[in-house]
Amino acid sequence: MEVIYKISEIKKIIKQKKSEAKTIGFVPTMGALHDGHLSLIKKSVDEADYTVISIFVNPIQFAIGEDYEKYPRDLKKDIKLAKSVGVDLLFAPDAFDILGDNLLTYVDINKLSDNLCGLNRQGHFRGVCTIVAKLFNIVEPNKAFFGKKDIQQLYIIKKMVQDLNFDIDIVPCPILREKDGLAMSSRNVYLSKDERPDALIIYKSINNAIEIINNGETSSEIVINKIKNMINLKKSAKIDYVKIVNENMEDIIKISKHNILALAVYIGKTRLIDNHIIGEKLCY
Repeated sequence: MEVIYKISEIKKIIKQKKSEAKTIGFVPTMGALHDGHLSLIKKSVDEADYTVISIFVNPIQFAIGEDYEKYPRDLKKDIKLAKSVGVDLLFAPDAFDILGDNLLTYVDINKLSDNLCGLNRQGHFRGVCTIVAKLFNIVEPNKAFFGKKDIQQLYIIKKMVQDLNFDIDIVPCPILREKDGLAMSSRNVYLSKDERPDALIIYKSINNAIEIINNGETSSEIVINKIKNMINLKKSAKIDYVKIVNENMEDIIKISKHNILALAVYIGKTRLIDNHIIGEKLCY
């Protein structure tokens, strides 16, 4: 596995692989790799000839007061994990190489970013789309792999690729969970010993909502209120949002197949997200 830090260097390698007619799989990450990331990487290794991952904690997707400075970073561990699952190239640029000192061009997206995480994280998806677009231009992948845990991000990236005519197949991958059901996240390390059990209320409330829906409930308001009531029983929990939306990220009144149940909940100071697509098997 090669570890590359400069855009100019990775472009030379990608050009060579393209000349060899290699299909390139790409997994963009912010590092602090866990089994969820590794599942995306393994899928790329299975489906592409040459797998590239990026590790870049993107400063322009964090708002003032968010956890950019303390976001977990352990490049040595990430390199070891990436190598263990068959990554061919790990790209770990610094912020200046990606952003320069006078970035004036951004990629924005309307409507899909107006709800859910976009409501209280102004500019978040603008930052995500800008950097992902830049990485796509650098890596030139045939396929890019994104987890369903960041469901809004997944739909936004798919739409960006369509609108900007990137010749890239976006491959959605299932949510991976800890043995007790908590969705895997780099931010789980923030949870204290006392907060960790409380975080399970997110998964439990999703399970309860699925049971209610499977029993015939179609009112979004009723299901959302039941979830909120469950979560509010935990003193460490503070709800950012609980919503049921369609594929355009619009709130819906009557629940139907393929709608998305999406949650963002603070456990202590740690913001965790999770979701479930109605009609699909609960990811585990």
